[in-house]
Amino acid sequence: MTAEMIYCTTGSHREAVAISRALVEERLAACVNILPSITSLYWWEGKVQEGQEAALIIKTRRELVDDVIARVKQLHSYDCPCVVSLAIEKGNSDFLEWVAKETKQ
Repeated sequence: MTAEMIYCTTGSHREAVAISRALVEERLAACVNILPSITSLYWWEGKVQEGQEAALIIKTRRELVDDVIARVKQLHSYDCPCVVSLAIEKGNSDFLEWVAKETKQ
Protein backbone atom coordinates (compact mmCIF):
# COMPACT_ATOMS: atom_id res chain seq x y z
CA MET A 1 0.00 0.00 0.00
CA THR A 2 1.23 3.44 -0.91
CA ALA A 3 -0.23 6.45 0.87
CA GLU A 4 -0.97 9.79 -0.74
CA MET A 5 -1.79 13.25 0.55
CA ILE A 6 -4.29 15.33 -1.33
CA TYR A 7 -4.35 19.11 -0.97
CA CYS A 8 -7.63 20.89 -1.62
CA THR A 9 -9.00 24.38 -1.01
CA THR A 10 -12.63 25.26 -0.28
CA GLY A 11 -14.64 28.45 -0.16
CA SER A 12 -15.53 28.17 3.53
CA HIS A 13 -14.90 26.26 6.72
CA ARG A 14 -18.42 24.83 6.51
CA GLU A 15 -17.73 23.42 3.04
CA ALA A 16 -14.39 22.04 4.24
CA VAL A 17 -16.09 20.17 7.08
CA ALA A 18 -18.83 18.80 4.81
CA ILE A 19 -16.36 17.49 2.23
CA SER A 20 -14.05 16.09 4.92
CA ARG A 21 -16.89 14.32 6.72
CA ALA A 22 -18.11 12.70 3.48
CA LEU A 23 -14.62 11.46 2.59
CA VAL A 24 -14.01 9.97 6.03
CA GLU A 25 -17.50 8.47 6.42
CA GLU A 26 -17.23 6.90 2.95
CA ARG A 27 -13.78 5.51 3.88
CA LEU A 28 -12.15 7.34 0.99
CA ALA A 29 -9.85 9.04 3.50
CA ALA A 30 -8.45 7.91 6.83
CA CYS A 31 -8.07 11.49 8.04
CA VAL A 32 -8.55 15.05 6.83
CA ASN A 33 -6.91 18.07 8.42
CA ILE A 34 -8.71 21.37 7.97
CA LEU A 35 -6.73 24.61 7.98
CA PRO A 36 -9.67 26.93 8.60
CA SER A 37 -8.45 30.27 7.33
CA ILE A 38 -6.02 30.91 4.52
CA THR A 39 -5.72 33.90 2.23
CA SER A 40 -5.48 32.96 -1.43
CA LEU A 41 -4.43 35.13 -4.35
CA TYR A 42 -5.00 33.71 -7.82
CA TRP A 43 -5.80 34.48 -11.46
CA TRP A 44 -9.48 33.95 -12.29
CA GLU A 45 -11.52 35.34 -15.15
CA GLY A 46 -8.69 37.54 -16.39
CA LYS A 47 -7.69 39.26 -13.19
CA VAL A 48 -6.04 38.71 -9.83
CA GLN A 49 -8.52 37.66 -7.16
CA GLU A 50 -8.07 37.53 -3.39
CA GLY A 51 -10.22 35.53 -1.03
CA GLN A 52 -10.45 33.65 2.23
CA GLU A 53 -10.52 29.88 1.93
CA ALA A 54 -10.07 26.77 4.02
CA ALA A 55 -7.51 24.12 3.05
CA LEU A 56 -7.80 20.36 3.38
CA ILE A 57 -4.97 17.87 3.77
CA ILE A 58 -6.47 14.48 2.96
CA LYS A 59 -4.67 11.22 3.76
CA THR A 60 -5.63 8.21 1.67
CA ARG A 61 -4.38 5.22 -0.32
CA ARG A 62 -2.87 5.79 -3.79
CA GLU A 63 -5.50 3.52 -5.36
CA LEU A 64 -8.28 5.76 -3.98
CA VAL A 65 -6.93 9.07 -5.28
CA ASP A 66 -9.11 9.13 -8.42
CA ASP A 67 -12.20 8.33 -6.31
CA VAL A 68 -11.33 11.10 -3.83
CA ILE A 69 -10.84 13.64 -6.61
CA ALA A 70 -14.15 12.67 -8.23
CA ARG A 71 -16.03 12.85 -4.93
CA VAL A 72 -14.53 16.24 -4.02
CA LYS A 73 -15.56 17.59 -7.42
CA GLN A 74 -19.13 16.34 -6.84
CA LEU A 75 -19.36 18.04 -3.45
CA HIS A 76 -17.40 21.22 -4.19
CA SER A 77 -18.93 24.64 -4.88
CA TYR A 78 -16.14 25.81 -7.22
CA ASP A 79 -16.19 25.37 -11.01
CA CYS A 80 -12.50 24.42 -10.96
CA PRO A 81 -11.47 23.27 -7.45
CA CYS A 82 -7.84 22.77 -6.49
CA VAL A 83 -7.50 19.06 -5.75
CA VAL A 84 -3.94 17.77 -6.17
CA SER A 85 -2.26 14.58 -5.05
CA LEU A 86 1.21 14.37 -3.50
CA ALA A 87 3.02 11.08 -3.07
CA ILE A 88 4.21 10.21 0.43
CA GLU A 89 7.75 8.94 -0.02
CA LYS A 90 8.54 8.16 3.62
CA GLY A 91 6.86 8.43 6.98
CA ASN A 92 5.93 6.79 10.25
CA SER A 93 5.15 3.22 9.19
CA ASP A 94 2.60 2.86 12.00
CA PHE A 95 0.71 5.87 10.67
CA LEU A 96 0.89 4.69 7.07
CA GLU A 97 -0.43 1.26 8.11
CA TRP A 98 -3.28 3.02 9.94
CA VAL A 99 -4.16 4.93 6.74
CA ALA A 100 -4.34 1.62 4.88
CA LYS A 101 -6.47 0.01 7.59
CA GLU A 102 -8.96 2.88 7.83
CA THR A 103 -9.67 3.29 4.12
CA LYS A 104 -11.74 0.97 1.95
CA GLN A 105 -9.94 -1.81 0.13
